[in-house]
Amino acid sequence: MQLTILGNNSALPAYGRHPTAQVLSVNGELLLFDCGEGTQIQMQRFGLRWRNLHHIFISHMHGDHYFGLPGLIHSMSLLGRVAPLYLYGPEALMPILQLIQNVASAQLSYPLHFIPLQNNGASLIAETKMFDVSCFPLQHSVPCHGFVVVSKNKGRKLLPDKCKEYEIPAAYYDRLKQGEDYERKDGLLIENQQVTTDGPPTKKYAYCTDTLFNPDIVPYIKDADALYHESTYLEDNTEKALLRFHSTAKQAAQLALQAGVKQLLLGHYSSKYKDPQEFQMEAQRIFPNSFATIEGSTYEI
Repeated sequence: MQLTILGNNSALPAYGRHPTAQVLSVNGELLLFDCGEGTQIQMQRFGLRWRNLHHIFISHMHGDHYFGLPGLIHSMSLLGRVAPLYLYGPEALMPILQLIQNVASAQLSYPLHFIPLQNNGASLIAETKMFDVSCFPLQHSVPCHGFVVVSKNKGRKLLPDKCKEYEIPAAYYDRLKQGEDYERKDGLLIENQQVTTDGPPTKKYAYCTDTLFNPDIVPYIKDADALYHESTYLEDNTEKALLRFHSTAKQAAQLALQAGVKQLLLGHYSSKYKDPQEFQMEAQRIFPNSFATIEGSTYEI
């Protein structure tokens, strides 16, 4: 997996930081999490092709998380998209998009499938050959969801030279990937471990934005390879974070430690701060493998 930060600011663009949006690449397929103002411009800027984008996840109905969505949806239509697009978000989102479409007398060139997020706990919302995505509730001033992506193992990895050495036909390769042995016509049994090796491990990514410090989410994010957690404020503004249903960098680090994640990625900074490195330093005092995400940067998961 690779994560590209398109924007990580909690307000209108300031200091070169755009409202929240990020793209996760899973086996070549792109997943967009939130779609703040200017998202489609940022995708072009950082070389992310919408043709590989089939799933968009909107966490909640605050403008810095979805104001870029109407433009992106209609731009893809104007550019001739035909592949289906799957959109996951609060129930209130679709009527807004339909209103814009009706007022503009616009018809999309592709199927748009909307999957509303329910406010009754965690659930599996997307299941493909490449990944599964689940959502779970966060604590914010409006209903808000976090997301967990788990990549799927493609099976065992072939050793091409060994396959040729044992004269295994290419038509049998898919069965080798599934762990099967191969018996040649002369009766020689080729055991699977002779021609394959372990495939890449599955990966788990957790996305938590706009939430109070909430240890109740630990079971959902536990053992994630990477956790993105909002850090709107620093510790000196803990009371303001509580009042506005947000978290501090210190609190994000405490959650990462409790959940046993491998890496913490911070973001969603208040526009009152000019240097994201302040968030990184605060978090690293508790959870050393913490990083303040920077717009345009890509992170390996």
